[in-house]
Amino acid sequence: MAFELKNTVPWGRNLDEYRAMFNLTNYDLDKRIISFGDGPASFNFEMTSLNKNVVSIDPIYRFSKDELKQRIIETKDIVIEQTKNNLENFVWTKIKNVNELEKIRLSAMDNFLQDFEAGKKENRYLNHEMPNKTKFDDLPFDLGLSSHFLILYSQLGLDFHILSINEMLRVAKEIRIFPILNLNAERSELLNDIMECFQKNYIVKIEKVDYEFQKNGNEMLLLKRY
Repeated sequence: MAFELKNTVPWGRNLDEYRAMFNLTNYDLDKRIISFGDGPASFNFEMTSLNKNVVSIDPIYRFSKDELKQRIIETKDIVIEQTKNNLENFVWTKIKNVNELEKIRLSAMDNFLQDFEAGKKENRYLNHEMPNKTKFDDLPFDLGLSSHFLILYSQLGLDFHILSINEMLRVAKEIRIFPILNLNAERSELLNDIMECFQKNYIVKIEKVDYEFQKNGNEMLLLKRY
């Protein structure tokens, strides 16, 4: 089935959130990073502004800036309304309320949109749909990230996740996936099978992170070579 923009709900996060979600140290930020399923996050824009090295991968990057902007306009109020209807499922500490959430998300997505065309020309935003093999040779990256993509969308199935993680591990020495919840805000039913699949050949562990917006969503999955 062809990937269609009408089936996506763009929702972008910023560098501070990435640092917290993935326990990214200053040392980590100096690594060569590939980030899968970034969508309209401002992570790449902000890292590039700091002269850091990030490549973002997502199938939405096949669309134009205007198409993405229009889709953000079409869906943002729906996401905010859903959040208002489920306030009890979130932790309102670092983000104080829905208005602040909307401001943070729209700011991140606006920064992404302003950077998108330049980033595509510089090959920082690559149109790619997992679990297909990327164009990269083996291990050009130190660190691979997946924010609110793998594990969260458990309905994609175990095979999809195994193949996608295999590709991430082919191009990156270490990968980190956040969160380890599914869309029902429960620990993913795929998590144990994923960990079991990779623990024979990799260091596989769950780590606490300094980020919790979804209740109980304060852990990431880390896989790296021995």
